[in-house]
Amino acid sequence: MPESADIRPIVDAVVEPSLRRSLIDLGMVREVAIEGSTIRVGVTVPSPSWSVQALGEEIAGSVKEAVGVDDVAVDIAIMADADAAALSARLKEESSLTVGGVGSRTRVIAIASGKGGVGKSSVTANTAVALASAGHDVGVIDADVWGYSIPKMLGVTQSPAAVSDLIVPPAAHGVRAISMDFFVGDDQAVIWRGPMLHKALEQFLSDVWWDEPEFLLIDMPPGTGDVAISISQFLPRSQAIVVTTPQPTAQRVAKRAAAMAEKVDQDVLGIVENMSWFTGDDGKKYEIFGSGGGAELAAELGVPLLGSVPLVPSLRHGADVGEPVQVAAPDSEAAAAFVTIAAAIAESRPRVRTHPDLVIKSD
Repeated sequence: MPESADIRPIVDAVVEPSLRRSLIDLGMVREVAIEGSTIRVGVTVPSPSWSVQALGEEIAGSVKEAVGVDDVAVDIAIMADADAAALSARLKEESSLTVGGVGSRTRVIAIASGKGGVGKSSVTANTAVALASAGHDVGVIDADVWGYSIPKMLGVTQSPAAVSDLIVPPAAHGVRAISMDFFVGDDQAVIWRGPMLHKALEQFLSDVWWDEPEFLLIDMPPGTGDVAISISQFLPRSQAIVVTTPQPTAQRVAKRAAAMAEKVDQDVLGIVENMSWFTGDDGKKYEIFGSGGGAELAAELGVPLLGSVPLVPSLRHGADVGEPVQVAAPDSEAAAAFVTIAAAIAESRPRVRTHPDLVIKSD
């Protein structure tokens, strides 16, 4: 049996899954002791709502692997309020840049549509998982405050945790998410007007521990109302992706979402056409909702068609049970479509903005 001093560095180096910092950096290790044949590790977590199972498994697994023992006990205690407040302040200071603001590496992309029923939320969730599967750090804000569905689609099973006044979003399939779904009962409706919506979105950005991800996708409500205006004010450097279906009616309505983005100086990154076709058992593609709408809209707006997503049963079923298509049917046409869309997003670059009053003089 090794000495406790030999085990302490192993425990210190364990990364806390939610905060993504080492335990020594977070000051969460209380003690490491040896009691007979048992190695006992004591740690503190910021709040009673903290998810301790994953942390306990991570600590026990690291110690067992490094030391070669079978009996590791992890004791969890709750931080004092003052310690949690100090940790919250430190985390905020370390990530002082506003997500999506000047100097931030985060690319904020609003997934928008002119109307409901085109699969915008499904596109958001599955694109986020495809980006995460490609190795990117991804967060999602479910800004569809009346029709929130992202946590269910992603398969998020935990509620947000708290470090004092800082909200830590839960994650599934490598994607962190925040939504009204976590704060409203199943049988309640969100009946809010502009100012309350504006405040809720502001809190999703300022009071949530995003830790500056590479991509922050925002699942927008349909249309061009208060939420779209608020997002453009909070995140003036954000981009937009417009989701449509192939038929001309959806294309015309989706054009309004693109016009809204242009009005608030948001770059339209591209178009995603959803429900493009269905492949029958005979191998033939059936274009149930027509064809060409996405390509036509992209050409009209002068932006690329990022991808076309077919109708597949696993995509619908996965949304109902929290299994994104990359998980439920990784070899399907739909999974391949989202891989293509994610690659196109990652390879694109935000527009370099200029100002007419800024001039570089050569003399």
